[in-house]
Amino acid sequence: MVNPDDYNEQNISQKPAIEVLNNLGYKIIASKDAEAMRGNLYNVLLNPILKKQLEEINSFEYKGKKLKFSNKNIEQAMKDIDEGLGNGLVKTNEKIYDTLMLGRSYEETLFDGTKRSFTIKFIDWENPGNNVFHVVEEFSVERENAKDHARPDIVIFVNGIPFAVIECKKASIEMGQGISQMIRNQGRDYIPQLFKFVQVVMATNKNETKYATISTPAKFWSIWKEKDEKWHQNILSEVVKNRKQTVQDENIVSLFHPQRLLDITKYFVVYDLDMKKIARYQQFFAVKEIIKTINTNNEEGNRTSGVIWHTQGSGKSITMVMLSKYLLSELPVERPRVIVVTDRKNLDKQIRDTFNHTRLKATRATSGNRLIELIADNNADIITTLVHKFDTASKKTKATTSRDIFVLVDESHRTQYGELHIKMKNVFPNACYLGFTGTPLMKKEKNTMIKFGKIIHQYTIADGVKDKTIVPLLYEGKMVEQTVNQKAIDQKLDIITRNLNNKQKEEVKQKWSRFEKIASSDQRINMIAFDINQHFVDNYKTKSANFKAMLATNSKIEAIRYLEAFEELNDINCRVVISAPDDWEGYEAVDQKSKDLVKTFWDRMMEKYGDEEKYVDIIKDEFVNGDEIDLLIVVDMLLTGFDAPRATVLYVDKPMKEHTLLQAIARVNRLYEGKDFGFIIDYRGLLEKLDEAMDMYSGAGLENFDPEDLKGALYDVISIIGSLRQYHTDLINIFIPVKSKNDVEEYEVLLANDELRDNFYNMLSHFGRYLSIALESEQVYNALSKDELDKYKKDLKFYQELRKVVKIRYSDGIDHKEYEAHMQKLMDNYISAEEIIRITNPVDILDKTNFEKELERLGSKRAKADAIRTRMSKSISEKWDENPALYRKFSERIEEVLRAYKEARISEGEYLNKMKGIVEDYRKGDSGIAYPSSIKNDPNAQAFYGVIKEQVYEINEDRGLYEPIADISLKVKSIIDKHVKVDFHDNTDIHNRIAQEIDDLLFDFKKEYNLELPIEQIDKIIEIIKSISVKRY
Repeated sequence: MVNPDDYNEQNISQKPAIEVLNNLGYKIIASKDAEAMRGNLYNVLLNPILKKQLEEINSFEYKGKKLKFSNKNIEQAMKDIDEGLGNGLVKTNEKIYDTLMLGRSYEETLFDGTKRSFTIKFIDWENPGNNVFHVVEEFSVERENAKDHARPDIVIFVNGIPFAVIECKKASIEMGQGISQMIRNQGRDYIPQLFKFVQVVMATNKNETKYATISTPAKFWSIWKEKDEKWHQNILSEVVKNRKQTVQDENIVSLFHPQRLLDITKYFVVYDLDMKKIARYQQFFAVKEIIKTINTNNEEGNRTSGVIWHTQGSGKSITMVMLSKYLLSELPVERPRVIVVTDRKNLDKQIRDTFNHTRLKATRATSGNRLIELIADNNADIITTLVHKFDTASKKTKATTSRDIFVLVDESHRTQYGELHIKMKNVFPNACYLGFTGTPLMKKEKNTMIKFGKIIHQYTIADGVKDKTIVPLLYEGKMVEQTVNQKAIDQKLDIITRNLNNKQKEEVKQKWSRFEKIASSDQRINMIAFDINQHFVDNYKTKSANFKAMLATNSKIEAIRYLEAFEELNDINCRVVISAPDDWEGYEAVDQKSKDLVKTFWDRMMEKYGDEEKYVDIIKDEFVNGDEIDLLIVVDMLLTGFDAPRATVLYVDKPMKEHTLLQAIARVNRLYEGKDFGFIIDYRGLLEKLDEAMDMYSGAGLENFDPEDLKGALYDVISIIGSLRQYHTDLINIFIPVKSKNDVEEYEVLLANDELRDNFYNMLSHFGRYLSIALESEQVYNALSKDELDKYKKDLKFYQELRKVVKIRYSDGIDHKEYEAHMQKLMDNYISAEEIIRITNPVDILDKTNFEKELERLGSKRAKADAIRTRMSKSISEKWDENPALYRKFSERIEEVLRAYKEARISEGEYLNKMKGIVEDYRKGDSGIAYPSSIKNDPNAQAFYGVIKEQVYEINEDRGLYEPIADISLKVKSIIDKHVKVDFHDNTDIHNRIAQEIDDLLFDFKKEYNLELPIEQIDKIIEIIKSISVKRY
């Protein structure tokens, strides 16, 4: 028979993890031994190990002699690595990272009396075998509040410095819980002093693993897929024996093999402004493949070039940074130079900024002459430039013949394939050319790709969606006739008002009435603006202001007219970003009025922002990071190379095709909390047919690509119907055991099972999301029958109410923030005009008035009794350590009543009344225990009394020694009172003194009353008393 303990997280995850790490070469240090090394529970460095390593891996040469550092400098280095947290976690972590990478300089007084400075290194990067690797489980750390502790499951150390933290869970617990715990522990009120050193964090169970680095939001934790399979299998076969390999084993080997951990730390961690980033697996293996490729020669004896295709949103720019970091670190003798080439000004600036944010200093060549200067200047390691600057450079400068120049060409499918590629080759004839592209290569481009070479590494759209590094895109076409008449307006009106009541319909009609007065040339823009406005307000403009949208228009004048239309509707905040108007602007706006409108708008922007760069940067920053802008209207700018994770919808009213179309739609595929899809709403019919198998894109834009390369790029919004029906069926199936579908109590009782209830919450979340997509999409709405939609709406309403009730009944504190605001919008707009009662975290059971109000919302007597029982059990669990005997008594009373009800010995009414009686006693602290008069009004002494009495009578018969035990309890209390001080909780000396005095007390008590009290029992009493003291004092 299977032992239930086999499935707890220690046995199923934590112990196997320790076993694998041990077999990888990590020495295990017992938690108590680690605590002794640390000095106290606030400190996290293993000081004796760190000191020994600093002494062993460091030396310096002077006048032919090899010398060791003084003890004073070793001690100072140990203090210096332990940076204060005054600048916040990420900045402190960055300072420590610099120290780990570069070491610190210390002045030594030498044997001849001279003073010189030499570097102490903390990690031996050149000789990895000289470092020592340790692992500690149950690593208890004092919180910043100095009262409580947090205890990460596993901490990995290199040379006594914490490098990684692992949180282990059993397989039945969602991965999100482990991630949430890890993020919480990094907070300023928890244990940031541990995480300021840490490079890698992992949440794991045997079947699933995700990793990140410090301060990574939950949405950006990644999976790892090992690509060096031969190496991986060899190691796994050595470290996992006599049992089946798990996903956890595989990932621990991939990320924490000592050499791999050092590799990732040295090359694949970057600081991007105020964020720390760690490589995803495709970035790691792309750089490895590139290095392998460039270390081979082509026919001319130069380094082999090639193409890297990583789909948009998968971190292409950061891959370039990591590659550059690797090249500059690993090829110092060759004096490598990196030239990053783009074909657009805003991309050039963005890439320069990305490099500089990571502290790899990049210099921007703003002109052809400046490019010539920088090429001649050997101090510029990284240069960013526009491709057309090579036009000037090729005419004015001599060729630079070094083979150690690396030209990274961004979006290499575009102009760089033409004449300018030849000019680059004229300037750098022997360079290594690495083309990076985020969009698939068209069929014709694949033939011309030989200018760069083979595909070195690829990470496709389908890979990104599968790994959840980008969100899938849903496409919906909405054709609008060029000539709009009353009939078209009426038809549109019917669609928009389909879910509204009469009053709401009337308000909409008043807004629409003005279309009759508008000239036909502007009618189309106004109709689309109204459609977008209604769509965004109904579905995305929530109080939390999480989601944003972009509108791609055909010309500057159209962008400004759209802005005017939205301003007149006055529901959403919009901004327009365009480039400066040219002298020939009339080609796009033939009438003078249009030209004047563009110029007037531009002058207004320049007056407000000062210059074009500030105008674009300020609006872009507000859209990405602020809450003010809902919709950004653009023409060409910001449709490529622009990351705005909160952008969820792209409305398209401009002709686009091929790479431009793919890059534009990728604006909304970035990850963001609560964002399941990006939406493309197309008013131009760009894709006339998009079939469900994703193997044919016909119409205006994508037929020139290989279908396989586009797989996963777009999903027709109609494909949502299948998922909607599936989740609805899954919800219905949960309640198959319910015999009477009209008896809500049966539904609630069924959900008493924790696992089933979690499944219900999860299915309801998915069903709600897909129904909201169905209701906001005209195509899906029209494809479903009215009866089917009504059924879904009715069921959602029922299940939402059921969810609220069972949350109260079973005292759940679940939090679905990621979908709650959008869900509420759905309920408000489409399903019910009734007031929705919002349930926050359940109120404290000790708050009698509010708890009883909440209780009244529940229907049956059993539901109320269940709510009292579960809430009381939760409260008892939280308070248990304060007085185990008292709370055990309450727990036993609850269990006895529940057992009587389940065995039908008492009715529902008696069940409720008995629970009410227990909760009243609970609030008073009256468990029914009869305390001697000397401690009747002393809760602390009562807590000690309960423990001593329980342990004494566990092995002795009850001889009625209640008063003597009460007297002992008061003496114990006096001992604790005497020793309580500011650092009492974690002061080992104080704890030892308390233990000694209580030990003497119990020994005398045992002797006086001739009791059987072995040493183990006395130790147990002392430990429980100390635990109670920590909780109560």
